[in-house]
Amino acid sequence: MNEDRLTNGTPSHSRLSKNEKREAAREKARILRVEQKKKDQRTKFLLQGGIILAVLAVAAIIALVLVNSVRPVGPGPRNMASDGIQVGQGNIATVTPALKPDADPVPNVRDEASGVLDIQVYVDYLCPVCGDFEKTNGEYIASLIENGKTTVETHPITILDRLSQGTKYSTRAANAAACVANYSPDQFYDFNTRMFMNQPAENSVGLSDDELIKFTTQAKVDAASDISTCITDQKFKGWVNASTARALNGPIPTANITKVEGTPTVIVNGLKYEGSVSDLASFQAFVLQAAGADFNESSTPTPTPTATP
Repeated sequence: MNEDRLTNGTPSHSRLSKNEKREAAREKARILRVEQKKKDQRTKFLLQGGIILAVLAVAAIIALVLVNSVRPVGPGPRNMASDGIQVGQGNIATVTPALKPDADPVPNVRDEASGVLDIQVYVDYLCPVCGDFEKTNGEYIASLIENGKTTVETHPITILDRLSQGTKYSTRAANAAACVANYSPDQFYDFNTRMFMNQPAENSVGLSDDELIKFTTQAKVDAASDISTCITDQKFKGWVNASTARALNGPIPTANITKVEGTPTVIVNGLKYEGSVSDLASFQAFVLQAAGADFNESSTPTPTPTATP
């Protein structure tokens, strides 16, 4: 083998002529340029691929947000087509169908000629002032229901979620009320009373789902298993949010107010009560004023005559 050659057949650099050295340098530079070009192409490909994936991810997120934002609300609970549940003598609820998605609520129309007193109450189950109103006036209102000449319509709304340490108790409680209204409406008023008897304090975690379920059991609800699942799954959470928005934005049908601005909001025969929530005499006087002179607080309905053969 020629000693002027390296073992790989490349001429020894020290023995190369100037022209050969120049050509060797050019060849080496060319090889480096080719390798750099390939490297740049790989980098560009990876970068483009990353951008495409990022764009697709952003598009997927936007699509999900849009789908969620336009998803129809509902259906709501049965027996709350007015966004509330109305009960009369014996705590028997007015039966109504469930709202269809995005349907406007259908108010219960008061028959003024019948002389039946109509009370509507908008409540948040975490609201301490609502608790005070119930503690002061609950037995009196229950007696009005029992006399057969009064209906009470309860609207559970949620405005105090921020005061339950992240558990969203107001929403969960309103959802539980909707579950009872849907599956066991005639036990709603008893359940509603128990909710205020056991009302948690603001800035606490509120009651657990298991505790809410316990109160439904104490109220001897029908379809207890369905109600339990409804509470833990928050079946009517979307409806609760939508009905709350309707109450806060208005209109409020058959009332002298346009919207609910706080809880409790109590409306008697279309007139909002503005007195003290902890003054029974004040509320009784307002009821008599709103009902009219012919209203008898202790009246009972006239029995329907039994037909004779």
